Amino acid sequence: MTGDRSDNGAGPDPLRPFPLAATRQVGFLKPLVDHPMVEIGEYTYYDDPDGPEHFLANCVHYHFEHMGDRLVIGRYCAIAAKARFIMNGANHAMDGFSTFPFTIFGNGWEQENVDWAKGSRGDTIIGNDVWIGAGATIMPGVHIGDGAIIGSCSVVAKDIPPIRDSRRQSGDGYQDAL
Repeated sequence: MTGDRSDNGAGPDPLRPFPLAATRQVGFLKPLVDHPMVEIGEYTYYDDPDGPEHFLANCVHYHFEHMGDRLVIGRYCAIAAKARFIMNGANHAMDGFSTFPFTIFGNGWEQENVDWAKGSRGDTIIGNDVWIGAGATIMPGVHIGDGAIIGSCSVVAKDIPPIRDSRRQSGDGYQDAL
């Protein structure tokens, strides 16, 4: 493989947002998502009846620029409707007298020199060839390894290692693309 497509030109164009002529429900995310803190690999698609162009608004929550965390999704991932990526902006400080975020409300509750990223769990990283089922929730800072399958309505709060199985040694040629 030398570029975005196979050497013989086979396969859909990874920069074509809607690769299926019959529907706009499925879309490749790389050409649809333009955000400095989100990186998505070629051929990763999102399937949603409301339209994949709404991926950021519908699926990526609490992703605030001042937190500095990134969402990185690899190539050839399949993401079903209502999957959610909870980013570090959802975390509350755990080292104060309360977990209530007084500072964000101002009006006398302001605090100078707040280190918003102090409780950050880091970037959320999804490997290549990951299938994320409908309604699954990925918590902040989780790393999901290549080949993992996340079941519908699952909550992933810890890292998932890469999956090594017979699909990777099938000899059908697809694994070379990964």
